Amino acid sequence: MQTQVTLNLPEDLYRSAEQLAVGVKSPLQSVLTDVLSAALGVWDVVEQPVQTWPDERVLAVCDSQMSLEQSERLGDLLDKQQAGSLTADERPELWALMRVYEVGQLRKAKALAEAVQRGLRPPENL
Repeated sequence: MQTQVTLNLPEDLYRSAEQLAVGVKSPLQSVLTDVLSAALGVWDVVEQPVQTWPDERVLAVCDSQMSLEQSERLGDLLDKQQAGSLTADERPELWALMRVYEVGQLRKAKALAEAVQRGLRPPENL
């Protein structure tokens, strides 16, 4: 289920979101949805508990990875941050990609624990 929302964003926030969308080569609406999901998903507001997922979904999340494009971009931005050359325009993109990575890792860890609990994966795969 989806709910349509109309937002009035400050101009600088809108520009940052546009730049992030260009950087990750995704539509602006998808980027804003992903950023909100990543920010709010940390508190398990968005997703049903892993215990309610069917086995197929648990296993799919166990094996999930950040897209290659996002992973490469995250690596590039982290390298620039380490070198001290990350621009102000790149900071929001780095933040968003870090959130995507962190939330993905958290979901994966929960799914792996659930897979072991259900006997779908042996404990040594953790």
